[in-house]
Amino acid sequence: MTTPTRNAQTAALEALIEAHAIELKLPTVRRRFRTLATEATREQQTPTAYLAALLEAEMAERAERREKRRLHDARFPQIKRLEDFRFADNPSVPQATIAALAEGSWIDDRETVIFVGDSGTGKTMLATALAVCACQQGRRVRFTTLAGLANELQEAQGARELARVVGRYARTELVVLDELGYLALPDGAAELVFQVLSERHERGSLIVTTNLPFGEWTRVFPDPRLAKAVVDRLTHRAHIIDTGSESWRFRHGLKRKGGGSRK
Repeated sequence: MTTPTRNAQTAALEALIEAHAIELKLPTVRRRFRTLATEATREQQTPTAYLAALLEAEMAERAERREKRRLHDARFPQIKRLEDFRFADNPSVPQATIAALAEGSWIDDRETVIFVGDSGTGKTMLATALAVCACQQGRRVRFTTLAGLANELQEAQGARELARVVGRYARTELVVLDELGYLALPDGAAELVFQVLSERHERGSLIVTTNLPFGEWTRVFPDPRLAKAVVDRLTHRAHIIDTGSESWRFRHGLKRKGGGSRK
């Protein structure tokens, strides 16, 4: 039987462990040491096995918190994962290539991925999914649309913070630049965007989605020389993936409409 003295000693030790865990910033240890100790006693684990399980739990939850923070800092409009992409819906997308890109070595090599295709063909979903993989690998990621980047840069220029914002984009391991081609850049913004792209060239990786063939990028960057310079930088050491022209969103919308009409 447990004695009052033993109960008091246990309570004192537990209080000491809690205090040390707070001081050492080990919240999982503080929260789970009692539960894991009970499991260790029941399963007749050695003290070393118990300690290993406790530290492993701390490391796992710490990694999970870091991943959540990276996903939050990336500013994804929605979290999309590769397992959610239905390659059967768009056979134009090379599944083996996407799987290889998900491993992330192209980011180490500071390469670019460009998804070219019509609206609804999965460009943004694939770009987001690859960027989520990068977050899971411990990389710093930032997602933005071209219009959003242009607005941010113009606001930074007005506030005399342009160098700071350009520097932040230059230091980010992977930047996703979505929706290139949907809107023409406002006056002065094309040069600011080019500044970011130049700073990142061969220093960091980029994912670009566009609905325009490269020959039509003057619709976004009106100066032909600037448009050519942008294309040259982005296509240098790039993986260019054509997602085709058939919208799977439109096709599935028709299927849903047809299904509803057969009530």
